[in-house]
Amino acid sequence: MMRILLFLGTNLAVIVVASITLRLLGVEGYLTEQGMNFNALLIFCFIFGMAGSLVSLFISKWMAKRTTGTVIIETPSNATEKWLVDTVAELARDAGIKTPEVGIFPAQQSNAFATGWNKDDALVAVSAGLLNRMRPEEVRAVLAHEIGHVANGDMVTLALIQGVLNTFVMFFARVVAQLVDGFLRSRSDGEGGLGFMGYFAVVIVAEIVFGLIASAIVAWFSRFREYRADSAGAHLAGSGAMINALARLKAETEMPDQMPDTLRAMAITQGQTRSLMEKLFASHPPLDDRIRALKEAAYRQ
Repeated sequence: MMRILLFLGTNLAVIVVASITLRLLGVEGYLTEQGMNFNALLIFCFIFGMAGSLVSLFISKWMAKRTTGTVIIETPSNATEKWLVDTVAELARDAGIKTPEVGIFPAQQSNAFATGWNKDDALVAVSAGLLNRMRPEEVRAVLAHEIGHVANGDMVTLALIQGVLNTFVMFFARVVAQLVDGFLRSRSDGEGGLGFMGYFAVVIVAEIVFGLIASAIVAWFSRFREYRADSAGAHLAGSGAMINALARLKAETEMPDQMPDTLRAMAITQGQTRSLMEKLFASHPPLDDRIRALKEAAYRQ
């Protein structure tokens, strides 16, 4: 997994770091000393939970460039790069958004991704393998799919959903810690309890558990938005070209030369998913399902 794993990994790290910092500064200690005020706790969790998501959003483009080795095309150096920049500009104009930055990343498998904190400050990048092996109309369809992600505001919506989930992850983790502490105190006539380190440990473990549940919810939303981006790609580049591009990507997922794990979640395809856990946390639906959805939509028109 990757367009999502980078986002989720950064997000979860921010939550944990925020929890450690606030605990060390005594902020959480102050809240617990005042009793379990659910309104105050919820506001506290919303502020810091949303902060983790927004940080992930604002650095998403920078992170993508660093982790994929994407080279931005400032001035096209050949006919292929000029065609790529012109095509992205044309699709962006048709979609009603500002032209994103355009780049190429060094992967031999055909792939592409889009990211950025808003519609008018985005990045669209394609792999060297995609440019080498796909026909121009298929490349255009892949670019249209990525422009669809940008035009639909998927990264912003994802950040808002993740921020709300962060709020409840932090909130329920502290409720669990408070309940465990209260249970231990009741067993020892008010003299026991978790203590400073025990309370902190329960919060971190609960945040990780609830964070995994939240990640599954985000992955479900990500799968849903892939269908929307496919639909946008079909609208901008034609249903036939979009279906052919996905079919070409499906053929490549069955080849032994796979894209590295660190790139997959940021891609138009993340490859095959086989186990239940892979399916639960997959950021993309199976390519067969995506092709079937496009064919059904074309048939209804």
